[in-house]
Amino acid sequence: MSDRIYVSTRKGLFTVEPAKGGGSHGWEITHACFEGDNVTLVLPDHGDGTLYAALDHGHFGVKLHRSPDDGRSWEECAVPVYPELKEGEEPDINPMSGEPIPSSLKLIWALEHSGDGQSGHLWCGTLPGGLFRSTDGGTSWNLVRSLWDHPSRKKWFGGGMDWAGIHTICVDPRDSRRVILGVSCGGVWVTDDGGETWACRADGMWASYMPPESKNDPDIQDPHRIAQCRANPDVLWAQHHNGVFRTTDGCKSWQEITTVKPSTFGFGVAVHPADPDTAWFVPAINDEKRVPVDGKVVVARTRDGGATFDVLRNGLPQRYAYDLTFRHALDVDETGDRLVFGSTTGGLWISEDQGDSWETVATHLPPIYCTRFVK
Repeated sequence: MSDRIYVSTRKGLFTVEPAKGGGSHGWEITHACFEGDNVTLVLPDHGDGTLYAALDHGHFGVKLHRSPDDGRSWEECAVPVYPELKEGEEPDINPMSGEPIPSSLKLIWALEHSGDGQSGHLWCGTLPGGLFRSTDGGTSWNLVRSLWDHPSRKKWFGGGMDWAGIHTICVDPRDSRRVILGVSCGGVWVTDDGGETWACRADGMWASYMPPESKNDPDIQDPHRIAQCRANPDVLWAQHHNGVFRTTDGCKSWQEITTVKPSTFGFGVAVHPADPDTAWFVPAINDEKRVPVDGKVVVARTRDGGATFDVLRNGLPQRYAYDLTFRHALDVDETGDRLVFGSTTGGLWISEDQGDSWETVATHLPPIYCTRFVK
């Protein structure tokens, strides 16, 4: 069972561990680093124990750091670099805004171990719309040209961001060559050969923000986040911009789940590692009103594949609460019993019983972007 959680925020990276000496609270913040800096993502590498942190320094750009000792010391490593335009080559154009898409790194939006058992082998998804690989722990990165040069990428466009971006990377535990990506707005992309070839697999999803004739186009779907069941990797859940979807056939087809309570809008999703029918969401009202329904923070849980949902609220704010949970800010540990999620207003909550009850760890952190159990 995981006994450490990393929390990346707008103003630092925090370590949360079981409280020492007992008392009424089971968890506490034990360490902070990069205080005052915008830490957009964190990855504890289960392969060799290296901890990675992505930072956005605004005018000074995106940086990536790694730590061999659980965050006690850090070194800067390389960041992905986009290919330069050749002489006379026209830049890609955002199909919605008509503006050129910059050929430079704006955000590290996804970071995962490659799952091949090799230390330092990483996948990185970026904004705008690039997928990169590293085989040396981030010392160098290579653009996956097969996806970058795919004709359908020209159709991708920004959702909440100005440009399309890759925010989800799911590596199949049975075969590390099979990788599934979530792109906003660009659909669900799958490779079965380690990135040599790619196919869009978003059939069954639909987009309310598109005209009727193109709302089912798989290349322009906006999955906010995708989560894969480790025990049954053919089952994945997606929190989409306008609903919740599930696949049980490895992304060949997706089915809409309309029973989520109190709403189907949100960003985060987590799936029980051993039970593909159990998943959690943190709902908000809708795209226009990104706050909890009735000002009450709740977690929606299904244990029957989406047929029914429980609304879990024990220990969570239930009056005048306006916490929004971002796509990487909800996580479940390897047992499926412990969950953690954080909010844009600095709330952090942990459950030891699959969400039946919640402990408040903090109410005053900076906006939380990502929570990660050390697995």
